[in-house]
Amino acid sequence: MKHLVFLLLSILCLNTVFGQTTLPAFISDSLDIYVNRAMAKEQLPGLALCIVKDGRVVFMRGYGVKEHGKTGGVDENTLFMIGSNTKAFTSLAMAILQEEGMLTLNDQITKWLPEFKLENKLAGEQAIIRDVLSHRIGFRTFQGDFTYWKSNLTRSQVVEKMQFIKPAYPFRTIYGYCNAGFVVAGEIIPHASGKSWEDFLKERIFTPLNMNRTLALTKDMPGSENIAAAHDFMDYKITKVPYGLLDNLGPAGSICSSVSDMSKWVIMLLEKGMIDGRPVIPEKAIDQIWYPHAIVGVNGHPFNEQHFRLYGLGFNLNDYNGLRKISHTGAVTGFLSNVILMPEKRLGVVILTNSLQNSIYYSLGEEIIDAMLGLPYRNYAGIYEHYDAADRANKLKLEKQYRDSISMKLKTALPIDSYKGTYSNELYGKMQIVVENGELRMRFEHHPKLFAILEPISGNRFYASFNDTDFGREICTFTIENEAVKSAIVKVADFLEYTTYIFMKN
Repeated sequence: MKHLVFLLLSILCLNTVFGQTTLPAFISDSLDIYVNRAMAKEQLPGLALCIVKDGRVVFMRGYGVKEHGKTGGVDENTLFMIGSNTKAFTSLAMAILQEEGMLTLNDQITKWLPEFKLENKLAGEQAIIRDVLSHRIGFRTFQGDFTYWKSNLTRSQVVEKMQFIKPAYPFRTIYGYCNAGFVVAGEIIPHASGKSWEDFLKERIFTPLNMNRTLALTKDMPGSENIAAAHDFMDYKITKVPYGLLDNLGPAGSICSSVSDMSKWVIMLLEKGMIDGRPVIPEKAIDQIWYPHAIVGVNGHPFNEQHFRLYGLGFNLNDYNGLRKISHTGAVTGFLSNVILMPEKRLGVVILTNSLQNSIYYSLGEEIIDAMLGLPYRNYAGIYEHYDAADRANKLKLEKQYRDSISMKLKTALPIDSYKGTYSNELYGKMQIVVENGELRMRFEHHPKLFAILEPISGNRFYASFNDTDFGREICTFTIENEAVKSAIVKVADFLEYTTYIFMKN
C-alpha cells in the first residue's frame, strides 16, 4: 500500500511541477524500467537525469545510490563531478569577458601570458584564445595529460610545460583534444578580470543562475553534503575510489554539480542567456561558444541522419536529423556525464553518473533525444552493452596472456638490479625505478602517491600495474645499449593519454 501511495504522489508531483507538457511514451511509461535495467547490467551505482523543454524542466529524477553497497539514494540535488562539461563554463567566461570589452577571443595568448610558449616558437607567438578553446594547437588528443593528471603541478606549471610537448600535427590543421589549453584560458581570466577562474565563475555564472550547490574546485568536494562517491572497476568489480583532485586542471574539468543546478545552466543556454524572464548572460557570448571553430570528423550516426562533427568553444557541434545538436561529455575519476542541447527544439538533457565505466550516460541521452524528436526506439543501451562486453572480453584475454607470461618467470634481458635508477623525460621530469617490498616499482616525481609494479613478461618487457585505476595496466619496454639500460618507454591507460613517454636513464 505504501508503494502505491508513493507512486501516486510521485505522479501528482510530476504533473504539478512540470505542468502540461506531454512527454513521449518512452519517457512517461518506460524510462524508469529502461534506466534501472541498464544500471543493473552495468553495475552503475547512481544516476541523475533531467530533461528541459521550452524553458522549463519537464523531467528530473535520481536513480540508484550515491555509494555502492550503501542505501543513500541519489536525488536531484546530489552532486556529481561533470568532468569536461566544465569546459563550456570556461569558454563562456571568456566570451563574457569579450562582450564586456576586457579582452577579445582573437587576442594572442602572449598578450596576457607572456610566458606562454609552444615547441613551435612561431605557433606559440601566433596562438590566440580561440585556438586553445577549440583544440587546434597541433597536439594529439590527450597529449601531455599523464604529466598533469592528479599531479602536484600548479596551473602555471601546466602552462609552462606545454612548450616541451612535441606536437603531433602542424598548428591549426588537425583537431586534437587538449585539456591544458583550457588551463591556459583559465589563467588569462585573473589578468583580464582581477578574479581567479573559480571566483569569476561563481560571481558571473553560478550565482546569477542560482546554481547554489555547484562547486568549481575538487578540494571542496569531501566536506560537501549529498555528494556521490566516485567508482571504478577494480579486477572487474565496481569499487569506490578516491576523488580525483584536479584543481590544477580546474578550467578543463573540475566542476561538481547536480542535475537541479545543471538544469538552470541548460535552460539559460537554450533561452539565449535568459532565466526566469531575466537576462543573466549576453546572448552574443553564447553565440561565440556555439560558433564552429574546428573540424573533428565526418563520420555519421549509426541510425539517424548526421553528416559532420565540429567543435565550437567547449562544445561539440553536429547536425542531427536536420537539426543542430550541441553537446559534450565529461570523464574524470569515478564519474561520467553528458549534456545535450537541441536549440531549435528548445530541448536539453543532462545525465550524471558515478562510475567511470558505463555506457548508459551516453546511450540514455541518445534514446531520450530520439524519443523527444519522435524518432524510432533503437535500444542504444543494448547496442553499447554489446560493444562493452566485447571490449571487456578482449581485456580479460590480454590480462590472462600477460599473467600467464608472468607466471612462467621468464628471464629478463639484464639482471633486475640493472633496471633500478633515476630516469628523466623532458616534459614529465624524473621517474625512479626502485625495489620495494620485493617488487620492482616505478615512482614519479609529480605524482607522489602513484606507483606501478613492474613484472617481467620476457626480455625487456614488463607488465606495469598502476595502483590508481585511472592509469591502468600497460606494457613498459626498456631499451638496451652496450649491455646497459638506456631508456624506459612508459605507457598509461588511453583514458589519460595515447602518447608514450621515453624516460632516459641518468
